[in-house]
Amino acid sequence: MTTFSDQSFVIRWSRFSLCLDRRTHVMGALNVTPDSFSDGGLFFDRDRAIEQGIAMAREGADIVDIGGESTRPYSARISVQEELDRVIPVIEVLGKEIHAPISIDTIKAKVAEEALRAGASIINDVSALRFDPDMVRVAADAGVPVILMHMKGMPDHMQDHPVYEDLLGEINAFLGDALERARQGGIRSDRTIVDPGIGFGKTFEHNLEIIKELKKLRCLERPILIGTSRKAFIGHILKKDVTQRETGTMATLAAAVMNGAHIVRAHDVKKAVETVRIIDAVKRGKVEEDIEQ
Repeated sequence: MTTFSDQSFVIRWSRFSLCLDRRTHVMGALNVTPDSFSDGGLFFDRDRAIEQGIAMAREGADIVDIGGESTRPYSARISVQEELDRVIPVIEVLGKEIHAPISIDTIKAKVAEEALRAGASIINDVSALRFDPDMVRVAADAGVPVILMHMKGMPDHMQDHPVYEDLLGEINAFLGDALERARQGGIRSDRTIVDPGIGFGKTFEHNLEIIKELKKLRCLERPILIGTSRKAFIGHILKKDVTQRETGTMATLAAAVMNGAHIVRAHDVKKAVETVRIIDAVKRGKVEEDIEQ
């Protein structure tokens, strides 16, 4: 089998599998929030969120990531019940309507547990299992993949002058600790994914360095997910507001894939799927028509 590197990652669980050494996978970001930085609450309405999730799956999303609480810089926290009220009705419908696995983007164990019951099958925890002590148990009991993300500080103050002595070294150490915490809690090592946390306690220059040096995360020996979509550093470079950052987003996704990303998280799934298909072909030096899209 042709691989993108000397590492091979296949995650199998329940009725799903992610063959991450065959091609780059695309995660569609679906924010069921009124205050998301990326879409301004466009999919806060239940029916519109469901329509968008179905559209993402149709456009080729390998994972649909649903979040009910904004983690943008300086965002405020909401209650467990409010988050449940936002995401559960959407997951219940999408779990029956689409074939792609659904991930629940949450830092709350109760939300993750109820989302898994409703039809989700991946946990995307931007706190890397740190903020809720029950999250490890929920993930281990369910036997689902878990995405562990690096964040410096908390969302309400993470962008207040973040400083690193060794950016990639500190991210590696943090994620290594998270992987060990997961393992000790009973989460299977072959069902973990790491995310360096673009924009989470990082300056614009930090974000660029992460993308440039992404291969340094390979020492963790786990698949790498990266989410650059529409983020502020793209707007800073191009002098564009959030509605005009798709070209910049696709450029950053292409660079991330070239430098070792296995999964990219994007709001515009159609463009992301086309972008990574081209980059995958470039990395191989050929088009492999037998690769399922």
